[in-house]
Amino acid sequence: MHARVWQLRIRPGKLEEFRSALDSLTPPAQQQGGFRGVLVLGTGKKEAPDLTAVALWESLETMRASEQNMLVTQAISRLVGCCEGFPRFQEQEVLVFELSSSSPSPRATGSARVI
Repeated sequence: MHARVWQLRIRPGKLEEFRSALDSLTPPAQQQGGFRGVLVLGTGKKEAPDLTAVALWESLETMRASEQNMLVTQAISRLVGCCEGFPRFQEQEVLVFELSSSSPSPRATGSARVI
């Protein structure tokens, strides 16, 4: 499994637009072979947080193939438009991945949406 890890800062007042762009990215990514999910972590100011986004892919090949999907590319362009500067990103191999199958809350399911 591989991950594309993004480091980005949201411009003030653009968090809702970022959420909308992320929502528009998820369906075409899910239709792309090998997509396994996304996790977005935030810190700092609520109105302009620093985010780390981790998109998980079955393999390096499927992750790189996603770059050829025009819908994915357009949604990523919308995400970048919400950022201060250009996001930094890395491709990384996932060494350990484990999620609990029993969840204490409904938000911890595979369809959780919190940001």
